[in-house]
Amino acid sequence: MIYGGDGLAHLPADEKGRGKAAFVPFVLSGEKIEATLTEQKPGFARARVESVLEPSPHRIQPGCPYFGPCGGCHYQHSSYEHQLEIKKEILRETLKRTAKLELSVDIQSHPSPPWNYRNRSRLKVQNMPEFKAGYFKMASHELLAVEECPISSPLINRGIAALWQNGRAGKVPPGVDEIEFFANTDDTELLIEVSAKADSRRAALRAWAEDFRSSMAEIAGVVVFREAAKGAPSNQEKLLTAGADHLIYRTARTAYRVSAGSFFQTNRYLTDELVKIVTQGQSGELALDLYAGVGLFSTALCDMRHIFSVESSQTSTADLSYNLSSNGEAVRATTEEYLSGSHNTRRARKGSVLPHPAYKPDLAVVDPPRSGLGERVARMLATLDAPRVVYVSCDPVTLARDLVVLLAGGYRIEQVHLVDLFPQTYHLESVVHLAR
Repeated sequence: MIYGGDGLAHLPADEKGRGKAAFVPFVLSGEKIEATLTEQKPGFARARVESVLEPSPHRIQPGCPYFGPCGGCHYQHSSYEHQLEIKKEILRETLKRTAKLELSVDIQSHPSPPWNYRNRSRLKVQNMPEFKAGYFKMASHELLAVEECPISSPLINRGIAALWQNGRAGKVPPGVDEIEFFANTDDTELLIEVSAKADSRRAALRAWAEDFRSSMAEIAGVVVFREAAKGAPSNQEKLLTAGADHLIYRTARTAYRVSAGSFFQTNRYLTDELVKIVTQGQSGELALDLYAGVGLFSTALCDMRHIFSVESSQTSTADLSYNLSSNGEAVRATTEEYLSGSHNTRRARKGSVLPHPAYKPDLAVVDPPRSGLGERVARMLATLDAPRVVYVSCDPVTLARDLVVLLAGGYRIEQVHLVDLFPQTYHLESVVHLAR
């Protein structure tokens, strides 16, 4: 099994030696299958399973009627316990292959309830020739109509049902392209984020947003974003709000304001576990929280005397400033700008003083996007010389690439955690504790 959800096989050897790799979805290690080649490239091939001749003992019946055609899930044909083993092995193998790293520590697994775990789900919407909402089909941009999503929370599924009812009644206006449902901690409130095309009519969108909000008592607000005009600095602009523009997301430790357009972790069961893994036992004078979002980790670093949280998104930075405690400071900048000292320091609180990035922190927490840190930022992070770094990753390939730089910079790995924020899918979240 390889990262991306496929199984790896090889075609028969030819005169050039070992046969080229063939990638096959919806299989498990050790299975004997009959497959049809669907694509041949000079270096690899893709195939489709026709029948499973000798199934894995871990193979089960998928729990969703859309599994297979839908591009959202990849592992529903495997028992959940085996999914965790697949992900552990992929993480270990990726670190070995990309970073030439043989782990000297065990990978600690943190499982999730495998169903109804998502607190945020985004559906594509189509109005013509008929209404349709759902996800793209596997490896395509063709829309698959989906009326329920077993990995999403019960309230989100009720929201999806309300959307379909609204759409079948012809109420969804032209131009609505995507709808995202975001549920609070106890699944009692929904915030709806709508993405509309640039030429959408504001009046029609407002009337529909008000109507859709009134269709469910649990909908706290509907926020519509419109594609920005060509040449605009942002991809989207906030067009209108019906009701609230944020939710309060409560965890065991604190409560976070999360506005429409801000990032927040999507697994409603493992938020506290993830925060604990990253922050427990951390203490000292100064901590840096890079790629801070709305402050998920910053707010839990209560034993640090000062916390400087760096975030580039305007919306997330506003939430970050609201959520931070008195010992926290929000800095709106990219991590690269901050570490290079090239950002325009903006004080989040009157009278505050931002440290020069050359000031040595006791801890640096990094939670970059899927693209990872990149070599330049990884080198700057290593140069900071923080005695402890906690790297939260959602992509093992970019994690491995960045670890090459950090390990060369004098760090060693103390802990590796697999936090399964995305059951039924190939996506995996990992947390690596590094120290000098």
